Amino acid sequence: MAIAQALLPEFDHEMATTRKMLERFPEDKVEWRPHETCMTLGRLAGHVAELAGWTTVTLNQDKLEMDPNNYKPNIVTSRAAALKQFDETVSAARAAISGASDETFMKPWTFVAGGKTVFTMPKIAVMRSFVMNHLIHHRGQLAAFYRIAGVPVPSIYGPSKDEQIF
Repeated sequence: MAIAQALLPEFDHEMATTRKMLERFPEDKVEWRPHETCMTLGRLAGHVAELAGWTTVTLNQDKLEMDPNNYKPNIVTSRAAALKQFDETVSAARAAISGASDETFMKPWTFVAGGKTVFTMPKIAVMRSFVMNHLIHHRGQLAAFYRIAGVPVPSIYGPSKDEQIF
């Protein structure tokens, strides 16, 4: 089985679950955060909405050079904006995964920040860690923020207090 065909079912499942989280984005709590050191809900939801888009960068480039001084965080202020961005990035990501060969997935990819190499690893490892696991991590963070802020949390890998799926 090709790597893309093995990865797509997991990708689809995680993206569907992530979309459920963004569907609950509380527009009246864009600036809310549980602690001063945390991202706001608008920033965190914006990050979750953009992360699937890193797939195309990973599969279509061999290196990402980021300048932290010029980085503009993605902040969403509406549920519609979060879902629009998410749906667009997921669609492009799914197409990139579907079209990638095993050879592409095995090519090295390098992340450089502030002129320093952070890591180099095969693109499939980048997909699993830097893209998928990173998104899942922040989705979990978003679920915790929702719970504290009084926003109903959807089921993720099983029932939640707010959504009994079985």
